[in-house]
Amino acid sequence: MGGHPVSRRYLADVALAVVVGALVMTTAAFDSGTTAVDYALIAVSSAALAFHRAAPRAVPAVAAVSGGAYALHAHPGPVSALPVFAAALTAVRLGHRGYAAATSGVFLAAYFATGPTTQQVVERTALLAGWFLSAVVAGMADRNWQAYLRQTEQRALEAERTREEAALRRAGEERLRIARELHDSLTHSISIVKLQAGVAVHLARKRGEEIPPALLAIQDASGEAMRELRATLEVLRGDEPTGTPALLVERACAAGLAVELTVTGEERPLAATVDRAVYRIVQEALTNAARHAGAAKVDVQLAYGADALTIRVEDDGTADPDRPPVPGVGLTGMRERVTALGGTLHTGPRAAGGFEVRALLPLGETG
Repeated sequence: MGGHPVSRRYLADVALAVVVGALVMTTAAFDSGTTAVDYALIAVSSAALAFHRAAPRAVPAVAAVSGGAYALHAHPGPVSALPVFAAALTAVRLGHRGYAAATSGVFLAAYFATGPTTQQVVERTALLAGWFLSAVVAGMADRNWQAYLRQTEQRALEAERTREEAALRRAGEERLRIARELHDSLTHSISIVKLQAGVAVHLARKRGEEIPPALLAIQDASGEAMRELRATLEVLRGDEPTGTPALLVERACAAGLAVELTVTGEERPLAATVDRAVYRIVQEALTNAARHAGAAKVDVQLAYGADALTIRVEDDGTADPDRPPVPGVGLTGMRERVTALGGTLHTGPRAAGGFEVRALLPLGETG
């Protein structure tokens, strides 16, 4: 319904060319000396404005040459400079201010050679020079403003993404904490109840005694409770991240971070707990690099050994070895994961600059 953005921009460029051409031709119509050649030169210099996005360097040149030829042939007033003025403004907005200034100078030189008296020529040329200087300043200001808006939008999107990732990470960590608490406490207690009930039933049957219905009910209920608890734990653990370090690197590259992944050794399937830990370590390290390393290059290395996997994530950012950062929630959670698997973790600034995350995870049986 809103139309294609490219089509809208092109229509706006065509409208600019039409309006500028109409103004200059209307002014030229009041000059009795205007010829068909003059109208053709005006049309060329104005029509070129419709293509300033596709040919930002050619349009100012065409406008300046045709506008200068019109000025030399017809000796028009300052309004004849509008096509060149608009071409210079659009060129500056697209980052070609030096080229815009040079082509404007060509037109001003041609315009300076016209006119009945030297004083009039100087006055008109000074006026036009002020216009072109204003065009350059306005174009640079608009370009800087557009860059600021883009940067602000990117920062807002990054902040929103970071907040969402932090919220998801906190929610996932809380679910895992609840799952661990249930597994370590409730599962153990229910298992003891089920075991004791089973032993009592076995001894009663061995002695030929009648088994109390309450004891059978306890045995059945404890078994059912264990099954339901396992299902609940699976649900709580089911939101663990799925994917691979390669996918994380691909996403980081798509977001503008310069990341390279290197895998050495014999790559093989990992136990579920180790696989999740690898994913989380690489994810947290890349997130920290995106937040704090700036426009840095990041190297992600996975080295498969006979009985251990080494994860190394390094960047060449601005981290200072003399001022190590205070570990936050992400690094603390990373250390807890590695420690729970019997591994080791080192995090901190590198002597050569930048930050390093290095984890060593023992490789158990695959899961």
